[in-house]
Amino acid sequence: MSDDIPERRFRTLFISDVHLGARGCQANKLLDFLRVHDAATIYLVGDIVDGWALKSHWYWPQAHNDFVQKLLRKARKGARVVYVPGNHDEFLRNYYGTHFGGIEVVENAMHTGVDGRKYLVIHGDMFDLVVQHARWLAHLGDKAYDFAIKANRLVNALRRLVGFPYWSLSQWAKQKVKNAVNYIGAFEETLANEARRHGADGVICGHIHYATIRDEHGIRYMNCGDWVESCTALAEHEDGRFEIITWTEVANQPASLPTIAARAA
Repeated sequence: MSDDIPERRFRTLFISDVHLGARGCQANKLLDFLRVHDAATIYLVGDIVDGWALKSHWYWPQAHNDFVQKLLRKARKGARVVYVPGNHDEFLRNYYGTHFGGIEVVENAMHTGVDGRKYLVIHGDMFDLVVQHARWLAHLGDKAYDFAIKANRLVNALRRLVGFPYWSLSQWAKQKVKNAVNYIGAFEETLANEARRHGADGVICGHIHYATIRDEHGIRYMNCGDWVESCTALAEHEDGRFEIITWTEVANQPASLPTIAARAA
């Protein structure tokens, strides 16, 4: 399929937690996704580059470079590309207000939907007490997550051999382990409060690698997910509907997640 003729066009795409420079990054899948999906505006909602991983060990395969080049081409062709740095690419926080090849770097953004509702676009790490007050613990957790991803790939390789579908250890833990469930709930509520403080009707974020759309706490909360394991993005249709899209491993075809996709009210 030609790069010049995407199959699906949206008003806006939101992508977070790509983690270029980390071995768990699935840049090839994201490239496939962007060959099929396009938008007038693309928000990069933090942790696109993993500076933490690059500091400990340099890893930058061709697919990571290809993704950067693809974004630059989209910007040159007229797409608005907005980069909101996260904690793993916090080095870019020194460059707020600047442009790199047409890509805007901002602290946060206010996105206006088709219906006029305003959404605060922010990575979310600034409201994560572990990241802010115990950075060593955050780094330790990051290493544990990398180990879980590697172990999960081994488990799923064995599952494929016997014909079983893909299973996510980290997603299972986030839904079943009490502390993880409580953490996600507290994170969502905190981000909802921050959106309210900005006078916004909703918040769009990343950081916790858990894609969802929720209407709780009086605010619409939307998380883009990640491109390490779940391979998800948030899309805004031309009619204002928001949808979580996952890029499947088997056939490289888009599939909506009906349990978390939602129509803008």
